[in-house]
Amino acid sequence: MPRIYEKIKSSLSTPKIVHVIGTNGKGTTGRFLANALYSIGFDTGHYTSPHILEFNERVWINGSNATDLELENAHQELQKILTCDDAESLSYFEYTTLLAIIIFRECEYVVMEAGLGGEHDATSVFPKCLTLVTPIGYDHEAFLGSNIEQIATTKLNAIQNSAIIAAQSYPEVYRVAEQIASQRALNIYRVDEFIKDLDREKINQIANRLALVPYLKDNLTLGIAALNFLKIKYETNDFKNPPLFGRLSKISENIIVDVGHNVLAAQGIVKALEGDKYIIIYNSYKDKNYKEILSILKPIILHVEIITINEQRVESIETIKSTLKNLKIEYNIFKEIKPEFKYLVFGSFSVVERFLREHYE
Repeated sequence: MPRIYEKIKSSLSTPKIVHVIGTNGKGTTGRFLANALYSIGFDTGHYTSPHILEFNERVWINGSNATDLELENAHQELQKILTCDDAESLSYFEYTTLLAIIIFRECEYVVMEAGLGGEHDATSVFPKCLTLVTPIGYDHEAFLGSNIEQIATTKLNAIQNSAIIAAQSYPEVYRVAEQIASQRALNIYRVDEFIKDLDREKINQIANRLALVPYLKDNLTLGIAALNFLKIKYETNDFKNPPLFGRLSKISENIIVDVGHNVLAAQGIVKALEGDKYIIIYNSYKDKNYKEILSILKPIILHVEIITINEQRVESIETIKSTLKNLKIEYNIFKEIKPEFKYLVFGSFSVVERFLREHYE
């Protein structure tokens, strides 16, 4: 991607980019910021991944997902810019990232969410005015490293000049940030450095109006810190839209869906939903630490109903059953929603997609 970007960057118009990296909360942090920038009056794009139901969800511009026509026009333009060999060498995510930049060419600001990585991510090739760092934890260890220091180093190496770091669960993240800032003469701030008492009052008002759970309130706070860094004035009404769909989204009186799939996500959900019991509609990819995730969720679990997903990356149902049995969590195979119970659909984007397509629409 860097090589190809260097070849074609003169053909691309790059807006001011706020890069969002981290493990959890990238999508909602980015959408809070993008919605506010658009409400304030800026032409704004938001690039996020993966999608739940439609590819168009990945490319949001001025309040709406990109249309099929906008995507097709961008595809045709990109084909003219790239050589055949270069086009074929790009990954799905790399090509999508370039599509988005073409669609965003008239924007003043673009909030760009990294994929699974940091310094080697396709989104890291563009110049940025700011990087936001959401909570960093264990996920995609095969690509990013086996411990927090390695994961944090890979992600934080994407910072180009200035960054704001959200509150972190692992102190190692702060130590790595300090080392990288010193080695590369970067300006890396903690979120509280850009949040004043008046901001806290506004954050509480917004959080109450939108009924935000604690981790979403934290993501909102990081978005507001970005506005303050950029010296952009905001009002509470600039945050009138709900969070990005799929993040503890209540789709009916008794059903919540969440695309979370790692330990940090499970911890945030338990904190948000403690005191209630839910039937968890669940499945997991093989490379996720589902035993620890289910252990964390156990205090809010009534029982687990395993949803079938036909993907190679998904763990076998028998292995999930064995894990649940060892954890002494009751389980069965999901068949239907019963109105007398509360449900949480959780485990991955694929779990939520499968549920919405096959059992809810």
